[in-house]
Amino acid sequence: MADTNPLLPVSSSDGFSYPTGHDQTRRRPIKVHLAIFFGLLTFGLFAALLIANNGSEISDNGHVPGDQLASSSSSDKPEPLGPVSRGPAAGVSEKSSGLFGNVNGDMPAYPWNNSMLSWQRTAFHFQPEKNWMNGPVFYKGWYHFFYQYNPNAAVWGDIVWGHAVSKDLIHWLHLPLAMVADQWYDKNGVWTGSATILPDGKIVMLYTGSTTEAVQVQNLVYPADPSDPLLINWVKYPGNPVLVPPPDIDKKDFRDPTTAWLTSEGKWRITIGSKINKTGIALVYDTKDFINYEKLDGVLHAVPGTGMWECVDFFPVSRTEENGLDTSVNGPGVKHVVKVSLDDDRHDYYAIGTYHEKNGTWVPDQPEIDVGIGIRYDYGIYYASKTFYDQHKNRRVLWGWIGESDSEAADVQKGWASVQSIPRTILFDQKTGTHLLQWPVEEIDRLRLGSNEFNRVTVQPGSVVPLDVGPATQLDILAEFEIDKEALENAAGSNETFSCSTSDGAAERGALGPFGLLVLADDSLSENTPVYFYIAKGSDGNLRTFFCNDQSRSSQASDVRKQIYGSFVPVLEGENFSLRILVDHSTIESFAQGGRSVITSRAYPTKAIYGAAKVFLFNNATDASVSASLKVWQMNSAFIRPYPNIDKL
Repeated sequence: MADTNPLLPVSSSDGFSYPTGHDQTRRRPIKVHLAIFFGLLTFGLFAALLIANNGSEISDNGHVPGDQLASSSSSDKPEPLGPVSRGPAAGVSEKSSGLFGNVNGDMPAYPWNNSMLSWQRTAFHFQPEKNWMNGPVFYKGWYHFFYQYNPNAAVWGDIVWGHAVSKDLIHWLHLPLAMVADQWYDKNGVWTGSATILPDGKIVMLYTGSTTEAVQVQNLVYPADPSDPLLINWVKYPGNPVLVPPPDIDKKDFRDPTTAWLTSEGKWRITIGSKINKTGIALVYDTKDFINYEKLDGVLHAVPGTGMWECVDFFPVSRTEENGLDTSVNGPGVKHVVKVSLDDDRHDYYAIGTYHEKNGTWVPDQPEIDVGIGIRYDYGIYYASKTFYDQHKNRRVLWGWIGESDSEAADVQKGWASVQSIPRTILFDQKTGTHLLQWPVEEIDRLRLGSNEFNRVTVQPGSVVPLDVGPATQLDILAEFEIDKEALENAAGSNETFSCSTSDGAAERGALGPFGLLVLADDSLSENTPVYFYIAKGSDGNLRTFFCNDQSRSSQASDVRKQIYGSFVPVLEGENFSLRILVDHSTIESFAQGGRSVITSRAYPTKAIYGAAKVFLFNNATDASVSASLKVWQMNSAFIRPYPNIDKL
């Protein structure tokens, strides 16, 4: 039976009480084949289309000719395509991949067959059974994932909220839809929301709805039965919307409320993303009951030139302890993180700083790496991320949405699009003081099967070394590299600057790199995805290390985006070059230096699939040899299915 009182505390000397007298509405569960779109606004993918060369060979002595890892020539690059734009007209970021295939005959779609497309489906990432996907919370023994989802197609649109539950963040059970767009204030979409656990253990959610007039408003929702651990039915507050855009904010620039945190005065505080002209801002509101709100003067933070801030996240991290903190924690030994998803470039940025509760502002520790101009969560395909505090395991967990970089035509053909990242724990990097450390949750280790170890394998300059690990499409790889110290000392310095994205990828040979691993590679290396380090030595003798992922030879298909991702990563004195790679069919998540830098990419090989997928060590440096030690696990598949007897829920 539905609770007749919303779960909203109102200010009272007697503690929490509930508003009464409202007509409650219960939506009947809707059973669908779930397809998902992460519960934070999502994005279109990237702009460059690079076509890989064909037919490379490994020579008998293990050396690779200079062009074997090369990106394709400019003559192979087709003209960009022009698919239907999805998202901006509704007031959110671009959701189209930017590629469709066979548009006006400009580029014929690659002739994907069912075997190739079936291989692309991940085995241990949460993703839809079909169609298109983009706040998490732990409640009464279950992890709940609420996500935006299109039940009607493998492209963005018709957004409602899907719902799944898990005991371990890895194996998932699909539940009926949590919310549909059935009210005037969310008729054009049930968009991003966040959950808040109240002191009495009850839960409330705020979410952005797009009204019949395409105005972005904030709405309140709460469980129909708070004693139900599965949270099957939800009630939309009859007085919605509870927040509308303030006078100086455009009607389409007011979205994505955060999880609320308690102030020292006992009020709940939230922040909402917006912009004024080209300055990204986070508005701040206080409330006692989640119904009535007071807007604070000023903003939590603003950065000129960054544009619209989507999916703002705000949370504390401990400077001294290796555990997560509840969102309301503040005080000595605590720093605060502001994270935003930039509508303009569709990347997720964060910065670490100091929160001033009294006036509701936050100041970055280092303005030169402020939000939107500095460090990113992930340097690949990763957007609309959201953290939650897991009170069950005393940790903060980050989730993000991984889009596609193939064509929409291929997505429609295979019938699904996009996946969810493996959940990551978040910690303050005590060594650098500027970075966060992201690492796959410990539960993923339970999927490990048999392993192979390789100790101190020497990889000479300009060579590749095959690794016999068996099937190579579901792997967990831990690797450490040591580079020849004499070569480090003797290498000549240079004033030239290096960038992963503007380089020639794994083909760009320097004295001290690149070196790393080739995953999803076929025997001839006609298809491969390098994950690697590149060391640049300046004229002053200082070393700078870059962590990169090169997609330029990841597939022979023509309708796939192939970019080179990466960034500078601090490697401190006494540290070896370390990385972890999770390979799950078409999804590759890579973590360098304990999670100080992360790159997520998609690969769509046509040859390096099933038993033909291999792993190689490689070293394309000109002067330095490297020694590599690895442990490689085969990974089991996660169990993701409908909840048993779902018809009876």
